[in-house]
Amino acid sequence: MNTQTTPRPAGSGRRPQSGAPLLLPVLAFTALTVAYVAANRSTPHPDASGAEVLRYAQDHGTAIKAGTFLLLGSAFPLTVAAAAFYRRLRALGITAPGSAITLAGGVLASGMLALSAMFGWAGGRLPADASPALARALADLSFLSGGPAYAATFALLVAGLSVTGLLAGLLPRPVAWTGLAIALAGMVGTLTLVGSGFAYLVPVVRFGGLLWLIAATALMPRTRHEVRARDGVAAS
Repeated sequence: MNTQTTPRPAGSGRRPQSGAPLLLPVLAFTALTVAYVAANRSTPHPDASGAEVLRYAQDHGTAIKAGTFLLLGSAFPLTVAAAAFYRRLRALGITAPGSAITLAGGVLASGMLALSAMFGWAGGRLPADASPALARALADLSFLSGGPAYAATFALLVAGLSVTGLLAGLLPRPVAWTGLAIALAGMVGTLTLVGSGFAYLVPVVRFGGLLWLIAATALMPRTRHEVRARDGVAAS
């Protein structure tokens, strides 16, 4: 993936835009994600029977509704963060596909969170005479969209930022390589669909990705001047 920069027109008197603020939506996404996990910490595992899932839904309807509200809410700041990252990369002169991949990955990941919340909310409203098979199906759809599918699409966001940050010198190399490792884990996590042994990669991406996103936000330069200054310090 080649990184290209768009030169500033000669004689332009306008200040280069540094892009939208990044920290606020990233912190909002982090807080809502942690709150959701705390609210749904006792959710039945994907290998639980339909009867167990249905029993849990009937006994914990309020917790399920609160959790799905938080999960749906987390999708919105993630979308804003992806758009802010895209605008920041463009403001830094990045015209290579990495900026678009970052935006696309963030939007797709937000969609997966919204789908997971909707399936989970529907599963929490099942009546007492509902079929256990229906309860298991809704739980599976919620897990697949909010688990492996989210991990893979979030991996696109992380990969777009990592590759661009590595090639254009926007992120420290250890941070960029760590991001690539997280992105790889997200892609490999899709193998959960064919083998439950890969399911552990989903929380690795969810929580490791959160920490990485905060670090990338803090380290991402706002202007090309900051990039040149960082390069100068590294060279000296």
